[in-house]
Amino acid sequence: MDDSTDQLNRVFAALADPTRRDLVARLAGADATVGELAEPYDMSLQAISKHVKVLQDAGLVTRSKNAQRRPVHLDVEVFDLMTKWIERYRRKAEERYQRLDALLGRLAGDEEPEQTPREAG
Repeated sequence: MDDSTDQLNRVFAALADPTRRDLVARLAGADATVGELAEPYDMSLQAISKHVKVLQDAGLVTRSKNAQRRPVHLDVEVFDLMTKWIERYRRKAEERYQRLDALLGRLAGDEEPEQTPREAG
């Protein structure tokens, strides 16, 4: 398994959790500290820190090492990796449906319309 596949697996696994998806959505708007991220949830700061760690290990977020505040920052580059993966399979599915449409069109063109009993009489 290459590095990009391994990272993609970690990203999708991280995003499988609804709390982490919500954290990512909130971080898309602005950087935030773990404390700020924890505010709307009925869970401990430690639990949110664990969620942030999973997102960080997947490459979805980074944390500033220099700032005393240590904000969590969404790393948008990993979304490029996900988009490329999704787009590759979207294109394959689209090509398959285009081939099916063409086949159905040929089949429909080869068939002669059946006459209803009224038209025949």
